[in-house]
Amino acid sequence: MPQTTPPLPRETAGGREPLSFPLRVAAIDVGSNAFRFVAAEFSDPNHYVELASERVPVRLGHSAFLTGELSPSAIDRTVEGFRRFREDIDRLGIEHVRAVATSAVRESRNGADLVRRVEEDAGIRLDLISGTDEARLVWMSVKQRFDFGDSKWMLVDLGGGSVEVSLADESGIMWSESHRMGSVRLLEELTGADDAPAHFANLLAEYAATLCIPHASKHWTPVQLIATGGNIEALARLAGHSDAGGTRRITRAELAMAIEEFSHLSYSQRIGRLGLREDRADVILPAAIVYDRVAELAGAEQILVPGVGVKEGVLFDLVDELTSGAGFGRLERIVHEGALTLGRRYLFDEDHGRHVASLALSLFDQLTEVHGLEPRDRRILLAGAILHDIGQHISYAKHHKHSLYLIHHSEIPGIAPNELPLVALVARYHRRAEPRRSHYLYRDLGPRNRRRVERLAALLRIADSLDREHLQRVHSVEARVHEHRLELRLERKGRLLLEQWALRKKGKLFARIFGLEPYVTFDLASD
Repeated sequence: MPQTTPPLPRETAGGREPLSFPLRVAAIDVGSNAFRFVAAEFSDPNHYVELASERVPVRLGHSAFLTGELSPSAIDRTVEGFRRFREDIDRLGIEHVRAVATSAVRESRNGADLVRRVEEDAGIRLDLISGTDEARLVWMSVKQRFDFGDSKWMLVDLGGGSVEVSLADESGIMWSESHRMGSVRLLEELTGADDAPAHFANLLAEYAATLCIPHASKHWTPVQLIATGGNIEALARLAGHSDAGGTRRITRAELAMAIEEFSHLSYSQRIGRLGLREDRADVILPAAIVYDRVAELAGAEQILVPGVGVKEGVLFDLVDELTSGAGFGRLERIVHEGALTLGRRYLFDEDHGRHVASLALSLFDQLTEVHGLEPRDRRILLAGAILHDIGQHISYAKHHKHSLYLIHHSEIPGIAPNELPLVALVARYHRRAEPRRSHYLYRDLGPRNRRRVERLAALLRIADSLDREHLQRVHSVEARVHEHRLELRLERKGRLLLEQWALRKKGKLFARIFGLEPYVTFDLASD
């Protein structure tokens, strides 16, 4: 029987037996201004009791954003904090821990040194995550506090090194932008030794005015703006708002008043008069100005402050993984959602992208003995297939090259930075010239990765040819190998004359690589 589409995404080798509740887990978020630890016991997927928590004020971003390297003292203090966390983790009998690091560690030339020392000294793996991964984790934590319903909500998460702005609904993130405009980064890059607070505030406001959100966002109007991060929580407290059900509110007018006040107070006055922590008093002004800029872009007169962020998202994400036993299939779902989010930013043909991905993965699964690729290559094919046409946002002419550029200079959750060029190349080779050693990005790959790109691109070309008219007339495909030919038995609606013509052209790469010439037959039931 033909495999019906869409086969997105599947469970593959590498999963685990799902764990049951109650379940104890821990999360660590290594930010640019501080790092945070939380241990919790979950009674079900959505509810937990906090067992321990700690915030360690190590400003990794101080040297990272000025010199490009983490300072030795900051690394030592971070490792010492992880040792203490390890003691709490062992005392509480926690077996499942996830630690993530954001922009300061991610951008530093010696970030790998911190990762290595944390694992050696504390036995904890520290994962570097992208801005889009941060946005996804924030969404996971925020949706536990709010019923999004059928509405669109704007989310802004401001850390020390970056700010992530997203448009989301109940099903996931529709688009997300990560900007290198974090509170610590702005402080380190823009402040001068003799700057008065008011002069610095004016400079910050002009710089923050350059922050924009995607043109695609104008197609949706968010019903609310939700802000996360320690600075917005401090701003809401200073405005005098109580914690109602875990959520505070601050109006844009109150935010403007706070900016005006901070602009006339020195660092020591913010500590003495307002009771701010030392590591909060200097960054709260840059943070307030960035939040105000996002509120302006969102057209929001008030900001909701749920008091959760990345570390809570890590908890929910880890529990979801442990209790679903999903393994690679879960990673594919993350890639699938991330690729759709990126495609929506460029107003791509979502129906076509989804359908081509379904056909491509169906071929990948049926032809494993032919292509000899690994499960992780399936995720690269998935992302490349969904996004292969996003270059049309720039121009239809040479859109395959535009797709390569857009993907290569973006982020996709679940795709490691060193594999993003493979996704970009697979998308690039869905049409026109076959891979050549002189081609941009492809020329930088080793033999093994070139082989991966060629084989995945060959599968994508076939899948794309079967939806040449973007009408999704091919419902499913069954692949059968006959000596030197590949039979593609289609369940379809319509005559598919254009699709058969496209297959004759695009199937040449598959025939060259695998020695199998693809041809089409039809399921009699669909005639």
